[in-house]
Amino acid sequence: MPKYKYFANRFLTLFQNILMNQKLSEYHTGYRAFDKEVLAKINFLNNSDDFVFDNEMVCQLFYKNFRFGEITCPTLYFDDASSINFKRSSIYGLGCLKNAIKYRLNKWGVLKSKMYA
Repeated sequence: MPKYKYFANRFLTLFQNILMNQKLSEYHTGYRAFDKEVLAKINFLNNSDDFVFDNEMVCQLFYKNFRFGEITCPTLYFDDASSINFKRSSIYGLGCLKNAIKYRLNKWGVLKSKMYA
């Protein structure tokens, strides 16, 4: 993993865990499985069509007090392994920060986002 991605991943995970009061080891694999009954209870149709989609779903699941388990997922990095470049990684990272802040503001009742309706 490129160093910038590693450090950004660690920072974003720490930031999200603090704001969302969670203890995930990692928010950013994008490798998730969901039960259809759970999906029926979150408003994922208003989510992004980009890389940040799965991060929005994680926020929505925690907002609705769902819990889920983590399974390790080994990752290999090489030139053709990832379709996300530095610019798109930066946009994704900012989206994750925005999601965590939006989550916290909705939990406090300061904001009412369609994402959590």
